[in-house]
Amino acid sequence: MANRVFQGVVHQMKDAVDRTIGIVDDSGIIIACGDLIRIGESCKGVSSEQISGTELFTAEGYTYKPFGGSPYSEYAVFVAGADDEAAKFASLLSVSLEAIKQLHDEKFDRANFIKNVILDNILPGDIYLKARELRFNSDVSRVCLLIRTTAKTEVSTYDVIQQLFPEKSKDFVVNINESDIALIKEIHSGIELRDLEKLARSIVDTLSSEFYTHCIVGIGITVTGIKDLARSFKEAQIALEVGKVFDTEKTIISYENLGIARLIYQLPTTLCEMFLREVFRKGSIESLDQETLFTIQKFFDNNLNVSETSRRLFVHRNTLVYRLEKIKKLTGLDLREFDHAIVFKVALMVKKYLTASPVKY
Repeated sequence: MANRVFQGVVHQMKDAVDRTIGIVDDSGIIIACGDLIRIGESCKGVSSEQISGTELFTAEGYTYKPFGGSPYSEYAVFVAGADDEAAKFASLLSVSLEAIKQLHDEKFDRANFIKNVILDNILPGDIYLKARELRFNSDVSRVCLLIRTTAKTEVSTYDVIQQLFPEKSKDFVVNINESDIALIKEIHSGIELRDLEKLARSIVDTLSSEFYTHCIVGIGITVTGIKDLARSFKEAQIALEVGKVFDTEKTIISYENLGIARLIYQLPTTLCEMFLREVFRKGSIESLDQETLFTIQKFFDNNLNVSETSRRLFVHRNTLVYRLEKIKKLTGLDLREFDHAIVFKVALMVKKYLTASPVKY
């Protein structure tokens, strides 16, 4: 239990009680008090046996009431005075603090539970047992958004994301490592991918404009059931890794929109190398210079349209045709033919994938 939570409650209660009140831990050290100077003091006449019990007791002019923990209490609230009114205040405060501690611990445990689920650190058979224990709703739809900062920053991205999503009973912010933060977001019916992309865009824009922090966001598939959250998390990881290879300019990458890049990512490197050797058996892809590769990319961007591509490249149509003939001579592939263009496009992506060597999940 965070001491600052206790201190916040004590600070709000002190005026209503109109007496010195505070909280001690199981060793008798004051961890929260209306009189801030006393924090850190050791209470005289108070033993750990008394604090670990359940009954009211008095010591050195103060009334104590243990609370928190089972079967032994971990804390005790104290109120100045040894009269009946002090006992009443102590009893009421202990009930309130017990409830606050339980809610705080439950939220903390839920966040840890979610982290263990998405990282596969919990046995499948224990997931639903733990979910029932924490009164965790397992039947709603959720999605994982993986937020990755691309440069070191003094701003705590974790704290910013928590502030953006304060509803801790529905949305969970999990710190994965130094650069990655997972947002497990509850999704209502009718929410589509474009809505999730808008949400991701708002995160990117907020971090960039207000905190000068550049980040990218990977979006997994929406899943129903707590068990499949690990899959949504892995898909968000894959989206970021594949995007790092094939969509380097994008800041928001969805697993659903990876297309053929996702297929290439899942292929063994040996198979990819074999495919390249077969496609370019007449000549290596390295024989194509940067100008030729740029021409090929523009040709693909303009849907294999010779006239439009030549216009975009500011070259004569015959010049573009000459370049395409040159490519055909070097590789044996005529990019003006759809089937050949598809093979060449995939080959370029495979080459890019092998060069990048992304992390596989």
